[in-house]
Amino acid sequence: MLKSTLLAGAALFASPAVAQTVDQPATAPVPAPAAAAAPQGKDIIVTAALPQSERDVLQGTSVISGEELTRNLRPTIGETLARQPGVSATSFGPSASRPILRGFQGDRIRVLTDGIGSIDVSNTSVDHAVIIDPLLAERIEVLRGPSALLFGSSAVGGVVNVIDTRIPRTVPENGYRLNGIANYGSAASERSAGAAGDVAVGEHLVLHADGSYLKADDLRTGKGYLLSPAARAAALSQVGQPQLGTDEPIDFAASAALRDRLPNSAAKTWTAGAGASIITDTGNLGVSYSHYDSLYGVPIRYATAVGQEQEAPRLSVVQNRVDLRGEVNTGGGFLDKIRIRAGQATYRHFELEEDGSVGTAFYNNGLEGRLEVVQANRGGWQGASGVQYFNRIFNVVGDEAFLPKNETNQTGFFTLQQYSAGPFRAEGGLRYELTDVSGRVPDGNDRFFGGTRRFDALSGSIGASYALGDGIRIGLNGSRTERAPSAEELLANGPHAGTQAYELGNPDFGVEKSWGLEATLHAHGDGYSFDASAYYNWFSNYISENRVDQAVCEARSDEVDLPCFQYQQGDARYYGFEADASVRLARIGGYTINADLLGDYVRANIVDVSPVPRIPPARVLGGIEAQGDSIGGRVEVEHVFPQNRLAAFETRTDDYTMVNASASFSPFGKDSKTSLLLSANNLFDVVARRHSSFLKDFAPLAGRDIRVTLRFGL
Repeated sequence: MLKSTLLAGAALFASPAVAQTVDQPATAPVPAPAAAAAPQGKDIIVTAALPQSERDVLQGTSVISGEELTRNLRPTIGETLARQPGVSATSFGPSASRPILRGFQGDRIRVLTDGIGSIDVSNTSVDHAVIIDPLLAERIEVLRGPSALLFGSSAVGGVVNVIDTRIPRTVPENGYRLNGIANYGSAASERSAGAAGDVAVGEHLVLHADGSYLKADDLRTGKGYLLSPAARAAALSQVGQPQLGTDEPIDFAASAALRDRLPNSAAKTWTAGAGASIITDTGNLGVSYSHYDSLYGVPIRYATAVGQEQEAPRLSVVQNRVDLRGEVNTGGGFLDKIRIRAGQATYRHFELEEDGSVGTAFYNNGLEGRLEVVQANRGGWQGASGVQYFNRIFNVVGDEAFLPKNETNQTGFFTLQQYSAGPFRAEGGLRYELTDVSGRVPDGNDRFFGGTRRFDALSGSIGASYALGDGIRIGLNGSRTERAPSAEELLANGPHAGTQAYELGNPDFGVEKSWGLEATLHAHGDGYSFDASAYYNWFSNYISENRVDQAVCEARSDEVDLPCFQYQQGDARYYGFEADASVRLARIGGYTINADLLGDYVRANIVDVSPVPRIPPARVLGGIEAQGDSIGGRVEVEHVFPQNRLAAFETRTDDYTMVNASASFSPFGKDSKTSLLLSANNLFDVVARRHSSFLKDFAPLAGRDIRVTLRFGL
């Protein structure tokens, strides 16, 4: 019965009849990870189309779970992952921080929840939060390199997949299970808690419920000024300058004197969800509903010149979402499994003025789904193929509507094939995408493009690895990728307060193309591990946003009060590396002493123009950790180098060094689900700024932050 139900549901989903026809804003559907239902062992990457060991994947990967996830947990996905190799964050204040992978951000990476996109507008602007709550995450996987393209051409930089338990995968052994977490962070007086529970009803039905709550005050930063030296000097140079025609003159001296506390960065967020699954020996089929509600402040971009504004907006965000996931074991000789994953969400956020009125409203309705068939392993040959559909209807209403109402439809067909023979392993993938982007413009409005652009994109990858010995494997990947321009890159024409820019798109853009190479080394043995990746990407028709003469924007609009930035296409080059290693130093009594070290670096240029803006600088992070049956401790030091490679409109970012320490206690043993963790982050209260942040000159990272986290499980 389950098999026939799932097959019928898959056929229905694959039908074009599911295309949305609503006349209100909508979000986008995109690829889901085939392996979301794969075994959840520590060493298995479930975000890959074919689940496999982390050490066998042909590209850079990271998995964060257990105590490491608890120790690094922050209110945003970006900050939670920022200590992983090759990962940085946009850091637009403590409530809006999206991951950056190998220098790529925005529409070049995919952020997924259990294999389906977050269906929000976080890729549209850095001040928009990702609608995924890390408090409810069971594990987070980061997949970089060619295989990430199976989740969409916009995953050229990589994929972040946050795996939760909202749709149960297994029947609880005792008929129920309960997991929870409570957390306090001193830097923002952050109080948060989350819990998720399952209960079996009969032999095959499992019901689920979860919820979370977070409240945080304005963030306390390191001991120093909020404004960077360059921004302070610019602000102080305006002291005493006449501010004619201004109702509320700006006190530049007061802005330059701000220290220690980040105004307008407080937040309150709550979520609730419910799910149900039918689970049998031959498969599972489940659905879930979730609600997300948040009110958070955006740190103030302080004026440093007469005529600039300095606003303190807040964002009120609501998302309602329904998800479906199913898997059936076919028992056949050729096909091993059929998987289906889908999500639909309605999203809106209001950008509130200081008096509480709505300045600009964003609406986004989206549908995303993925149907996959997995081949059985026959003589070392296995693979997965499928279809993915995505629809987004997006609308911005208000004074700062920089886009017309628009709709994106995307259909992708993909396959990944693997062959293994002794120490040799080969992998090849292919993806074809058809994308339509339409601007819906009322008659008589010539400000925006009102037509439809259609793009065909073909991407492929091929790679091989070889085991040099027990636990040592080298690999080489090559990829050719094509990405259709996003609606924002094609249609933008208006002021964008989040980035403090007047943004101009270009509806005549062609497909962005790139070639890529990646070399990998995985070495794992008794008491040591080492993983490294080096990569090089050549782009043509690379889309970037560059500052241009004000006259360019003034020719398209009667009122341009912000710097003019225009999306342009050209050639670009990205290259870099990431590596992490650990070694067991000693065993003392019941404790194991380990040392670890990671480093990463990326260099990116727009050919014959300038460095790509907001590229994270090189950094190294090393730690020493003691692990016992019930008590553990860790001390780590992270050094981020200065960024001196700048686009014309950027300022230099100084280096910084942070020291962190933590201690954990597991009263029922290290394998139990109950633990208490005490951590001290940025122990020496340094002022730290991320070069990748639009606000780095006005909003430093958190200062000294003492965190207490209790995690429990039944």
